[in-house]
Amino acid sequence: MPYYKETIKKMLPKTYLRKYVAHEIYMALTHFKTLQPMMDKYVYNDGTTKVLMRLSGTIPVMFKDRSYNIPICLWVEDSYPQTAPICYVRPTPDMWIVTGKFISSDGEVKLPYLQEWKQGECDLVNLLQVMAATFGEFPPLCKQYPELQQASCWQQYHRQAEVLSMADGSLYLSLAREEGQQENETNC
Repeated sequence: MPYYKETIKKMLPKTYLRKYVAHEIYMALTHFKTLQPMMDKYVYNDGTTKVLMRLSGTIPVMFKDRSYNIPICLWVEDSYPQTAPICYVRPTPDMWIVTGKFISSDGEVKLPYLQEWKQGECDLVNLLQVMAATFGEFPPLCKQYPELQQASCWQQYHRQAEVLSMADGSLYLSLAREEGQQENETNC
């Protein structure tokens, strides 16, 4: 369903800069067509809740010359554009979060672009482009298998990953042991 600026504007509570935020969201939806806007309840770390604008869907990410759709969720607070959106990767039930420099264990995205957010210089479209580029270098999600969940933490930490393709054209992430023997496989 295509969203138009006026429709998005009507969704936003009056505490938002409605015209500006509606335009920003509209532009993001124009570039990233799988995102869906909706008002939803966000729970902060301290347990308080607030109804915020949420953009959820997938963004295309190029990793090793292949395109992947990474599920994400952006929460736009009513203080936007003074404050950056709150961003998460949203793994499906058959995925796990790959924590690292830019992703916390709960899936929160911790990019420098978000930490250095400046009104007038940063916007939703650029944020989504930065996320796609960063996730192409540091994939935030990977398909999980029950065998991997049973591996020890040490084994999981010390494995190196390699993307390989199967006969049906799908891709999987092969986790190699230190000796170079391939072990468990994880679809991406």
